Amino acid sequence: MSYLLHIDSSSLGEASVSRQVAQSFRDRWEGPVVHRDLAASPVPHLTAAGVTARGTAPAQHTPEQGKAQALQDELIEEFLGAGAYLFTVPMYNLSMPSVFKAWLDQILVTDRTFTHAGASPAAGRPALLISARGGSYAPGAPREGLDYLVPTLETVLGHEDLLGLDVTTVTPELTMAPHAPALASLLPLHEASMKAAHDHARDLATAFGTARTA
Repeated sequence: MSYLLHIDSSSLGEASVSRQVAQSFRDRWEGPVVHRDLAASPVPHLTAAGVTARGTAPAQHTPEQGKAQALQDELIEEFLGAGAYLFTVPMYNLSMPSVFKAWLDQILVTDRTFTHAGASPAAGRPALLISARGGSYAPGAPREGLDYLVPTLETVLGHEDLLGLDVTTVTPELTMAPHAPALASLLPLHEASMKAAHDHARDLATAFGTARTA
């Protein structure tokens, strides 16, 4: 039976809004889960050994290449074994936490997780991307256009020439409103965003589960 692969990347533990919304999804999800917490157990950044191992016959691997290849194999097999995905990736400095980028670099391998000649082996599988952010980058907001996280991940995770997942994005916004006096007037908007995010996550867990058993 395939499983939900849950990749966490927030450094804030239980205080993380992204993790809290993900928990609403998990509470509704029925089925096995493989959970990888990159903040607690980060994967190494891609090295020269990891890059060159991909184009070198295993019998000719150096010890460093062999170790790097073994890690990539583990992560790729874990990724491809999943039937659905939950990514909790908060916005850090307008982009993604470096631990998530490290994970992506390890699993994005031509002719294994994507190909230039057809669909990815994971194409069409449902994925939820949860990305909390302290402010708002929505249309009309002062920082509209400065979100370099969601567009990048929606492309990498969802583009038909890359991983090809069926990605839905949930963005709990204005998470600094309860903590920053200058944002106090935006607290109602934050609370509405949080409610919508939790509700959407629960609904998607049901929808993903229904699709998995159909």
